[in-house]
Amino acid sequence: MTAKAPGEPTLLPVATPTRTRAAVAELLRPQRRPALTAVTVMAVATAVGLLTQPLLGRIVDEVAEGEGSADAVTVIAALLLAVAVAQGLTTGWGLSLVSRLGETTLARMRERFVERALHLPLDRVEKAGAGDLTARVTADVSLIAEAVRNALPELVRSALAIVLTLGAMALLDWRFLLAALIAVPVQAATARWYVARAVPLYAAQRVAGSAQQQQLLDTVAGSSTVRALRLEAEHTERVTERSRSLVELTMRGVRLVLGFYARLHIAEYLGLAAVLATGYWLVRQGSASLGTATAAALYFHSLFTPVNAALALLDDAQSAGASLARLVGVADQPPPPAGRAAPDGTGITVRGVGHAYRPGHPVLHDVDLTVRPGERVALVGASGAGKTTLARLVAGIHAPTTGTVLIGGVPPADLTPRTVALITQETHVFAGPLADDLRLARPDATDDELRAALDRVDALAWADALPDGLATVVGEGGHRISGERVQALALARLILADPPVVILDEATAEAGSAGARALEKAVARAVDGRTALIVAHRLSQAAAADRVVVLDAGRVVENGTHDELRAADGPYAALWHAWSDTRTP
Repeated sequence: MTAKAPGEPTLLPVATPTRTRAAVAELLRPQRRPALTAVTVMAVATAVGLLTQPLLGRIVDEVAEGEGSADAVTVIAALLLAVAVAQGLTTGWGLSLVSRLGETTLARMRERFVERALHLPLDRVEKAGAGDLTARVTADVSLIAEAVRNALPELVRSALAIVLTLGAMALLDWRFLLAALIAVPVQAATARWYVARAVPLYAAQRVAGSAQQQQLLDTVAGSSTVRALRLEAEHTERVTERSRSLVELTMRGVRLVLGFYARLHIAEYLGLAAVLATGYWLVRQGSASLGTATAAALYFHSLFTPVNAALALLDDAQSAGASLARLVGVADQPPPPAGRAAPDGTGITVRGVGHAYRPGHPVLHDVDLTVRPGERVALVGASGAGKTTLARLVAGIHAPTTGTVLIGGVPPADLTPRTVALITQETHVFAGPLADDLRLARPDATDDELRAALDRVDALAWADALPDGLATVVGEGGHRISGERVQALALARLILADPPVVILDEATAEAGSAGARALEKAVARAVDGRTALIVAHRLSQAAAADRVVVLDAGRVVENGTHDELRAADGPYAALWHAWSDTRTP
């Protein structure tokens, strides 16, 4: 594995091949009976189909001996028709059973993946980048689903056909089996040659695909900034570079597959030539009839499709295996602790906290802070002062590098669910009815409770004015909602969830100046009666808080009420004067 370049995302874990196989076995274990039924039905279908070659050989004998009558050939033809119908029916049944087995297993894997992904520490996801997780949820899941729906049934059918056909050749004459096995060393060497190159290649393709998707997400999401700073050429070059890397890996895969099939054709030629030569010798010796030799040749020729399919499916299997390892890597992450602690009160205590996202580059230095139960404390300071970092440490998204953070005497990561809520300016509206979006915070909430929560943040009037009221579909593909109204919905969800501790990280930043005052009033109502730590986007929020904490270069430089800090004529007073001078009366 190549070394990670500085600044390159640290990807989410990928399971080892051994662990991936074990995970699949765990998922299949409860499905043993359906799996046995599916394999049995497929075996019966394959065995029925193997009657075709002896029947065709019998027709050859009838004609070669000159004793065949039209009635005898007609009977054989009728038997061939019956074999075809029986094989078709049983094959269809068997394939449906195999597909159902595969889909059930895939669904269980997908559920486990989503469950673990939703509980991944946010700092881990941030370090990996959204592109890695997005690629696993989309491209990797789609690739595995395609393999389950198409490759898995074909692989089962091909494997059974190979085994039973070789057995049928042995029943004709064991020497036909030995002749057919001449192709096996070439096929085995081809498989080893292919797998040794395909496994790292497809793993590299998955990583390159994640990197490309991350770059596309970064470029599209920041398109306005890119245009404003005239960075279009630089970002286009980055996208091109990521895409070129992925294309080069894809073309390596194409060349690998071409070499793979070329070697398989050599194996087919050697095996068929050996079977034909053996048949010629046995017929000359009188050890086999012409019909038997014909059946043996037809048996070996019928192996071309399943053998090539099984070996060709190594291509799908290796690609799907690489994707499956990425899913298992996330699904194997430990679940959230079951026994979390309830806090003893809602006070926040920060003692000697320092934090660095990269070793040797601290962003917080020996921070001490106490927030009393029910108190609203505003964090202010210049950009890069460490406000958001401190808020995220208190919310439990990151663990401090040094020092301790406690809420009610308990570390944030160990708290019972819904004790702490974090609202940032990056609020999402989920696709679906507005009522369903609100009920994400409390699934059992009644319509009256939803309306009360909206009313408390002054959002009921515009919600009622929507085309279908609370039943209006919002989010992707639905009714568009402005930034400040999205924030109001987030505050309504906060009221419904009713956490005792709230962290607001510039939660009103999306509001324009016209809607800022209304949204700040909504914030005040939403956090009323709760312990609140507010990263203030506007100093009017700080003025309304119980206390103001000023951060500068990762250190607390002032701590007091709005009036006390203005009177102290220190950093906060300077910020206030600079900010208030830009306000209209």
